[in-house]
Amino acid sequence: MSYWTFSLLSLCSLSALFAQELVDENIIVKGVTRVAETDDNFVCATLDWWPPEKCNYDQCPWGQSSVLNLDLHHPFLANAVKAFKPLRIRIGGSLQDQVRYDNGNLGLLCHPFRKLTDGLFGFSKGCLRMDRWDELNQLFKDNEAIVTFGLNALHGRHKIRKGVWGGPWNSTNAQSFIKYTISKGYPVDSWEFGNELSGSGVGASVHAEQYGKDLIVLKAILDELYKNSFEKPLLLAPGGFFDQQWYTKLLQVSGPHVVNVLTHHIYNLGPGSDPHLVEKILDPHHLNGIKGTFENLQLTIQRHGPWTSAWVGESGGAYNSGGRLVSNTFVNSFWYLDQLAMAAKYGTKVYCRQTLIGGNYGLLNTTTFVPNPDYYSALLWHRLMGKDVLSVDYNGSPFLRVYAHCSKGKEGVTLLLLNLHNTTESRVTVYNDINVQIRTGETIEGERGSSFTRSIKKAVAWVGRKASDNTEVREEYHLTAMDGYIRSQTMLLNGVPLQLTEDGNIPPLGPVLVDSTLPISVAPWSIAFVSVPKFEAQACA
Repeated sequence: MSYWTFSLLSLCSLSALFAQELVDENIIVKGVTRVAETDDNFVCATLDWWPPEKCNYDQCPWGQSSVLNLDLHHPFLANAVKAFKPLRIRIGGSLQDQVRYDNGNLGLLCHPFRKLTDGLFGFSKGCLRMDRWDELNQLFKDNEAIVTFGLNALHGRHKIRKGVWGGPWNSTNAQSFIKYTISKGYPVDSWEFGNELSGSGVGASVHAEQYGKDLIVLKAILDELYKNSFEKPLLLAPGGFFDQQWYTKLLQVSGPHVVNVLTHHIYNLGPGSDPHLVEKILDPHHLNGIKGTFENLQLTIQRHGPWTSAWVGESGGAYNSGGRLVSNTFVNSFWYLDQLAMAAKYGTKVYCRQTLIGGNYGLLNTTTFVPNPDYYSALLWHRLMGKDVLSVDYNGSPFLRVYAHCSKGKEGVTLLLLNLHNTTESRVTVYNDINVQIRTGETIEGERGSSFTRSIKKAVAWVGRKASDNTEVREEYHLTAMDGYIRSQTMLLNGVPLQLTEDGNIPPLGPVLVDSTLPISVAPWSIAFVSVPKFEAQACA
């Protein structure tokens, strides 16, 4: 098929756009100073403990995705992890505070989790064998993963009353497990203490004062066990939902330089059964609702724990395994990428997505291991968005979400543009706050030009026309849903479906090159990463 034939076919598929409203938008990127800085490896994904019997809303979407039973030799899994070079993986979840570690001294049979009516979350205690831990670490080593491991913080405690646990933490089993890990040379980057025990807790809670005392004990254990190690792991806590009073007390009791990172969880879309999940995802007011959590945690750190930093230790959008045919579809990337960008803007160093695989919100399909749309969104962010966050002035439609970072590994800035509107196309002109205009902002064919001419220009750019040698170009990555159906499980990159290659590898994620003097066209219900190499930004030097 010739190039122009393909272009004309693209025009036909875009014919529905002719009736759309076109809105011109101006944004100013402030490149003089950065407003925040993330970790080099900001994107993180989780592996959970839930067994196949974990069910919600008459669905059992976990299958064989648990830390204990996941097929670690599946080539799609390895390829998905390897593509990040590296991917940070957090091992944890609701059942982590019922996990015991069998290194030969447990004194009990090592059983997996089983249904138990009066057990925490309806399950018995479970056990991690060391041969399984060895297999997991082989996967991590082979595919260059960075590991965060969540420890059982309920071991040795007793119930004071319903939902509240008291007494000191028994560190014996965890200490033995960490010692084994060190003896095998497994490079755990960080140890997290407990899961969702902060505040009123989820299923169980522990008072902040006791939690702080236990963290002092764990810190001393880590200091002793790693005293001869060149690299020291970070200590993370509490891995729960942010409660300002509880977090403040934790920092006051544990004291300076005990906790390195405060981790918190976010599920701001509500339950996975909510029939209005899509409306929430596309509602800018709802997306903005989480800003208060980021602001208050940032303020808590500044006032009470300036030696710490903030991570989102777990976030899946909708809780209870996510929303079926929502969390694993294209539309979820509007929520996911917006929250990645918002978290980064408020000083979050790492953001862990629930999950890499498992539930409805897995980046990979639980059964086939084929990437869901959010996997590609995460990978593009990881490859394009640098750690330095820039401020953006924008006063246009709230349905256009705009973020900017220094580009990763190269000059210039990269923009993230999310168009939540279903009929309005945004034509975006970007300016530099030091009065360097990086696009002319000139109109096309008169004031706006005919819709046909605009579509011709868009179609040519869409299939990746080659700019002339004398033209400065930018790189654009446009993400849309297959056939315009936003609950599709197939994402398009610049009009091409993202599918694994014949040998199961992640497909190339290449851009289209566009004349930098032209405005950026962001179609309705679409997402665009735009890398501008010639943008003068002192913060990115």
